[in-house]
Amino acid sequence: MSFSIALPQVFGASISHRIPWSVHVPFVVDHKFPRLKDTHLATRNLNIHIGKSHILKNVNVEIPKHKITCIIGPSGCGKTTLLRTFNRLVDSIEGVKIDGEVNLGKQDIIAAGPSQMTELRRNIGLVPQRPCPLPMSIYDNIAYGCRIHGVRGKRKLDLVVQHYLEAVGLWDEVKDRLHSPANKLSGGQQQRLCLARSLAVEPSYLLADESTSALDPISSKTVEDLFVKLKRDYSIVMVTHTLRQAQRIADHVIFMYLGEVIEQGNAKEVFNNPKHELTRNYLSGGIS
Repeated sequence: MSFSIALPQVFGASISHRIPWSVHVPFVVDHKFPRLKDTHLATRNLNIHIGKSHILKNVNVEIPKHKITCIIGPSGCGKTTLLRTFNRLVDSIEGVKIDGEVNLGKQDIIAAGPSQMTELRRNIGLVPQRPCPLPMSIYDNIAYGCRIHGVRGKRKLDLVVQHYLEAVGLWDEVKDRLHSPANKLSGGQQQRLCLARSLAVEPSYLLADESTSALDPISSKTVEDLFVKLKRDYSIVMVTHTLRQAQRIADHVIFMYLGEVIEQGNAKEVFNNPKHELTRNYLSGGIS
């Protein structure tokens, strides 16, 4: 039987979810920062230079809410750089220079100072290419971010951990070994754990950087299915080298080539009636 429960008010806003629990459990977690009211994500004339290389060139994109946006294009076209610019992880690259804007609502992420980055990054989570569980227990991997952001109390954390492990379909597989090392899980389980860890701090946007490329086909399909379900409550931006994957799950597509956005729009329209010759060549296999 399904019950409606309130998700944590980590950002000052409660959202109703329906998940299969056998009993009704009130699920309210104290918040530390207020949630941004306007979480529209877009870039404006974004340019990235790394050393002497011009990686992103006047990129203007808008990420639709509650959709899966797939960024596609040949290797080296700037897909991952664009993705990592959305939450400023690109800052860690030596010699990087950023011009233009990345706006989350009315806030320019590029202009944000250190005191603002904590809140902004909580709104834009990342699921990396390869599973990277923290060197601690399964339980603590989920609870870690919540503790950093002010959630206290064993009962609250217990509810958080169970809820998000349920959300990614992992609870039944690990509920009897929550305090075992997370690195003992299989690759597919580790990736779902990383997804649950990202969701536990309630981001508005979820970035997925080739998040299924290191998984076996069954685990990859499981994660794909999770993304499709999660778009009800999150806006997902996914870099993928697998064109078939984008065709299966994308609602919106951004096609990049040599650092430029060549075409973007509704996935069905782009895949079935591409407007640009470069897009047609890529979709037909002429560009790889």
